[in-house]
Amino acid sequence: MPTIDDTLGQVLLAQARQAIGTALAQPAPPARQDPRLAERGATFVTLTLDGELRGCIGSLNAHRPLGEDVRENAVAAALRDTRFPPLSAQEFSRIRIEVSLLTEPDFIDFKDEADALAQLEPGRDGVILFNGCQKATFLPQVWEQLPDRRAFMAALKQKARLPVDFWSPNIMIARYHVNKWKEAETPE
Repeated sequence: MPTIDDTLGQVLLAQARQAIGTALAQPAPPARQDPRLAERGATFVTLTLDGELRGCIGSLNAHRPLGEDVRENAVAAALRDTRFPPLSAQEFSRIRIEVSLLTEPDFIDFKDEADALAQLEPGRDGVILFNGCQKATFLPQVWEQLPDRRAFMAALKQKARLPVDFWSPNIMIARYHVNKWKEAETPE
């Protein structure tokens, strides 16, 4: 994982904005370069519009260079998040971009759901839930809306298309942490 500092965060935000601007044929500031963009990294790019989620796509594992990962995820969040219509050129100047740089996921051992929940640290842990082919993740930022461990896990199960009360010995859980950077509020 690249050495992390706020300079890297600003570079990642600029890379994301420029990639979306290019995809929408809209002017965007030139993306700053940094040698750390060539290192493998996993990012999530979250877009908000007027304080509401407008797109969020990312990678859970560092499988390509960081610069490529953030650019691809930015364009995917803007144009291919199936929960939303593609971002319009008119919305581009109003979106706010957040980039999360993920650590490698770490699987946890647990004996049951209560034990798994007790091991999660609200506000700090991003969580991936696996049940066979079903998988879902929540970034650590989701704890802000769902601070209760049980509610968090229930919503994560729903995202994985499982019943909220579902539990199985086949469930696996991994957690990860993020460094995140968000663009400043857009001026009115």
